Formats: sequence, structure tokens, C-alpha cells
Amino acid sequence: MFGMLPFERSEDNVFDTFDNFARNFFRSSNTSLPAFRTDIRDAGDKFILEAELPGFDKGDIKLDVKDGILTITAEHSENQDQKDDKGTYIRRERRYGSFSRSFDITGINEAGITAAYNNGILELNLPKAVPVVPESRRIAID
Repeated sequence: MFGMLPFERSEDNVFDTFDNFARNFFRSSNTSLPAFRTDIRDAGDKFILEAELPGFDKGDIKLDVKDGILTITAEHSENQDQKDDKGTYIRRERRYGSFSRSFDITGINEAGITAAYNNGILELNLPKAVPVVPESRRIAID
């Protein structure tokens, strides 16, 4: 009969409480953070998207538009080698970072998108598409 009763493990042990706090804190710390921060402003006839990409060169950033989706990808790799006179490594470090975000650009004139990269800020001008007003015409009756 005792084996059929539901029960929960209690957290009476002080050390288990601290261990569980640390596990839960570090497990969920990166799940909700975006790849990089962006700001989007409405400037009347266009939207201005500013993406913070510090430490990247202009050549590290790629912008792709496909099927109404704008994808910003930034990828950076760096190798630092220091050798002594014999060619033996004293220090060797490698770094790699890759970020990507996608945005729905429905209602944007894709051919008019322009981009500039200055001081770690990527700025995209996204001109709004001009709505097409259907032509009306009168049909003569024969």
C-alpha cells in the first residue's frame, strides 16, 4: 500500500537547496537572451533597424533576404599563436563566435534596403512598400 502513494522528495537538506539553486540559475540563464540586441524605429516612410555587433568587421557580417525574411549573420574567428625560437608554442588561443537573427520584412520594399556598419552598429534602412491601389475602369456595355 505504501508504494502506491504519490510523494515528492523534500528539500530538507541545506546543501541540496544550494545545489539546486545553482543548477536552476545557470540552466536558464542563456535561454531567453537574443543572439544580439536590435532596435527598430518607425521613421515614417521607412523602418530603421540598428543591430549591435561589436568586435565584428564589416566582412564578417552577411545580410540575406529570401521569401520575405531578412537574416543577419555575423561570424568571427581569430587565432593567436606565439612561438619561441625553436617553434614550440608558448601560447596558442582560438576564438570563434557566430550569431544569427531573422526578421519578417513583409511590407518592405526589398530592392530599396540599404545597410551601413559603423563603430559596431549595423544600421539598415528598410523602406516601406507603397501599397498598390487597384485601378478602376468603366466597362462599356454593347
